[in-house]
Amino acid sequence: MKNINELPNKISVFPLSNFIIFPNTSVPLNIFEPRYIQMVDDSMKSNRIIGMIQPKNQNNNRPELYSIGCAGKITSFDETEDGRYLIVIKGISRFKILNEMENKKPYRECEVSFLPFNQDMIKNETKIEFSDLKLIFKNLKSFFEKRGYIINWKELEKQTLDQTINTLAMASPFSLQEKQILLETIDINNRKVKLEKILSTYAYDEFDNKTIQ
Repeated sequence: MKNINELPNKISVFPLSNFIIFPNTSVPLNIFEPRYIQMVDDSMKSNRIIGMIQPKNQNNNRPELYSIGCAGKITSFDETEDGRYLIVIKGISRFKILNEMENKKPYRECEVSFLPFNQDMIKNETKIEFSDLKLIFKNLKSFFEKRGYIINWKELEKQTLDQTINTLAMASPFSLQEKQILLETIDINNRKVKLEKILSTYAYDEFDNKTIQ
């Protein structure tokens, strides 16, 4: 798919808390719930597109959803001996939910619009330099280490700048709401600024906690 007009206006959605993807990023998923097994089955028979979106809460079996998510295409598929699906999904474009559709399927489907994020499928040269990320990298490394996260930073730096910032936003152990803020930020420059602000908040909180002790 080369432009936004080729994307479907109805997609199945996979609510997953504290999980976001961005265009041109790939992530593995372990699918084991029967309803999502069927969702993947149906997707593989059509366009292989699934909408990843965060639920606002986990209080029930049909939680309220955020209005903004990101559609991805299944690029790899394997079935395990115990019936699970191991898939890789690559982000295509973010979308806005217009309304949820009534269906008799075990999973949810929504009418969506990709127009608010029509730049997601356009390759633009970013003006950010890797030198601009030095402070972010420094703060993130400390942040990840304190929480026991392991990141291959050398491999990360081989990616494009957009992919690097988006991968860091996806992988960081931020709150559901903070990840949603990063997802909804329109362009990469503003996302970098939001990422810095979130990190500075954590750094301040840790400093403040140490001061109190």
